Amino acid sequence: MHDETTPKRTRRNYLGSVGALAGGAALAGCIGENPGSDSDGGSYSVSMAPVGEVEFDGPPESAFTIYPQYADMAVALGHSEAIESMFATNMAETTMSHYYAHLEGVDYEWGDLVNPLDGDFSRETVYSTDADVHLADPAWVSTQSNWGESEIDEVRNQQGPWFGNFYSGTHAEPPEAYRDSYEYYGLWELFGKVAAVFDEVERYEAIKAIRDDAVATIEENLPPEDDRPTAVRVTYNAQNDQFFTYHLNKPGYWLADTRPLGATDAFADRDWEQLWGTVDYETMLEADPDVILHLWGLTPWHDMNDVRDTLESEPSGQKLSAVQDDRVYAAGMRYQGPIMNLFQLEMTAKQLYPEQFGEWPGTPDGGASYPEIPEDKQLFDRQELANVITGSNE
Repeated sequence: MHDETTPKRTRRNYLGSVGALAGGAALAGCIGENPGSDSDGGSYSVSMAPVGEVEFDGPPESAFTIYPQYADMAVALGHSEAIESMFATNMAETTMSHYYAHLEGVDYEWGDLVNPLDGDFSRETVYSTDADVHLADPAWVSTQSNWGESEIDEVRNQQGPWFGNFYSGTHAEPPEAYRDSYEYYGLWELFGKVAAVFDEVERYEAIKAIRDDAVATIEENLPPEDDRPTAVRVTYNAQNDQFFTYHLNKPGYWLADTRPLGATDAFADRDWEQLWGTVDYETMLEADPDVILHLWGLTPWHDMNDVRDTLESEPSGQKLSAVQDDRVYAAGMRYQGPIMNLFQLEMTAKQLYPEQFGEWPGTPDGGASYPEIPEDKQLFDRQELANVITGSNE
């Protein structure tokens, strides 16, 4: 990713894994000159399953990421320049930029990031980023072709530590070798761990306070359960008239933007062996949800105007209550970090409960932007969040 005119970063080496995971280990230490940090400039350690306790001698200056939640965390913590890689930048970059456009001073020049899942997930790809830390789960890595414990250890020892937790996304079962030491974390717990890696605990706590206020507002204003709409979270596949389906209220940080809203999941009693299922029009009509939340609706992969037009033109689609009532909405991404989560909570709250949180203005451009929300209808203060991210509040 660096061209020949870009000076090579001075690497900050981590000091290594110094023990097995110990209980609910701390968000430890911070580095003195780093904005928002608390430490005295010495080394510090951070613990998380399944990687155990990892010691650092300073904040990483470069980070390998796969899924966008970790890149979004780095941006939120003021370390966007550390990002070296990300899966599906054409999808994630667009959605994330929709949100960042509403935060003064918060942007990211995505440039030519390495896509670690372009082809085989290889050691060559990992090494090409020359990263100080790998924000990826070694348990997940162990399931990929040509990756065993020796290869995972080689990257850890020769380049930098692994620090990620994939299976908290859905609470799926990790590989057998990792099960005894595995723990599940919520999105904001995981964000706190990553904040400690970057020595940005104060910044994390300030952002989490904004999120806690938003969730408190939501909880205080939710209607009684019997008055809540039925909803589904799906992605429509027009090529075979099927819907990829996802739950709303199950555990896991992939649902961090729908679970707090407590809508009635029209597919709650359905279980699928993979991380998602597929249903046809007949099954959708049986469930007949009040609201359809179309995942990836703010990405270039799906134009929501086309999705709605297709559903309205299909004989079965026309019968769906959500289609008839114009309640087919663009939803965000399940691979969500803290900034993404705040916007997606606000968006989904308005889509599900317009009387309580203000009507969702829609996306006339088909999902090519996040719409402007009047200040008195916002669930969180954009300027306050931007000030924390950019350090303007210090």
